[in-house]
Amino acid sequence: CDVATAKDGADALLKIIDEVPDVIICDYKMPGLDGRQLYEKIRARDKTRHIPFLFMASRADIEERLRPLVDGVEEFVAKPFFVKDLVGIAKKVVDRLHLEKLQQRASRPGVIQGRLEEMSIVDLMQSIEMGQKSCRLTVLRDGEQAELYFAGGQCRHAKSGKLEGDEAVYRAVGWSEGEFEIDFNAAKTPRETTTRSTTGLLMEAMRLMDEANRDAVETK
Repeated sequence: CDVATAKDGADALLKIIDEVPDVIICDYKMPGLDGRQLYEKIRARDKTRHIPFLFMASRADIEERLRPLVDGVEEFVAKPFFVKDLVGIAKKVVDRLHLEKLQQRASRPGVIQGRLEEMSIVDLMQSIEMGQKSCRLTVLRDGEQAELYFAGGQCRHAKSGKLEGDEAVYRAVGWSEGEFEIDFNAAKTPRETTTRSTTGLLMEAMRLMDEANRDAVETK
């Protein structure tokens, strides 16, 4: 991931026109051209109007000046914030865009294929949730297989071997190597076996993995 910075709004506008980025992280209060003015100029150009925006601003500015800007604004990040939280939000947007590019380049209509070494299951699930996609995510690793079914970005059903529902998701999230396939033509499932949202499933899976790692260290 390459990151370009700008000293102010005018500098940012010139750099964006010269080389169109995948996403813009923008402070509202900048000298000269402020964040809202930059947003409006970017939206006025055909080649740049599609770029997602992340706005950093005070809660008051967000509610009074920026909230009406819904077209293309992925997230409003209220100050003060932790840098790790901003990085996490930006990563979700970048992962979703990457997934959309893979879909555009797919050899079969509506089917994306790749490797977990390039995009983890966590990244895939977050991208599917953020994009509110309906699809089937199939993951293969050393002869093992997991299938996760999503509706509107939420994982409704999962199976892996004899495991179903939440437990099947927790098992698959731990896989770091293997192949994946996302089929947007095979989203329907007559069953609903999961009990949490996609975010809830991921949070619980990460908690269980951390717990298992701590137990492994303590037994050594």
